[in-house]
Amino acid sequence: MKKSVAALSLALLLAAPGITLAASKNPLSVHVLNQQTGLPAAHIAVTLEQKQGERWAVLNTASTDQDGRIDALWPEKPVQAGDYRVIFKTGEYFTQQKQQSFFPEIPVEFHLADTAKPLHVPLLLSQYGYSTYRGS
Repeated sequence: MKKSVAALSLALLLAAPGITLAASKNPLSVHVLNQQTGLPAAHIAVTLEQKQGERWAVLNTASTDQDGRIDALWPEKPVQAGDYRVIFKTGEYFTQQKQQSFFPEIPVEFHLADTAKPLHVPLLLSQYGYSTYRGS
């Protein structure tokens, strides 16, 4: 009975308006998929930068895991509106795959206006092309 009451209380708490667990989740994630193989692209170095005046300031760096993901790229600081870019260092990845590539790195610039929504930047990658979009 106590377990049922605890489970019901937790369910009601999670369903309550204005209460969310997403606030504790990192606001920026990325995912890289190799279009040629259909597999995740592991071990790609990724840099997050913020535009400050005329220059770009590095906020964080990380590498994709075995699933081609970085679940928490945003640093331990408040999210602010502004211009940012995520730079995928793809040249090294293709060198490790023993393949040539036209793009040694892929910068994805974006303007962040709504700081309350999580942001996901997926990259679909091939040797001579790529696509990306704003995910959630």
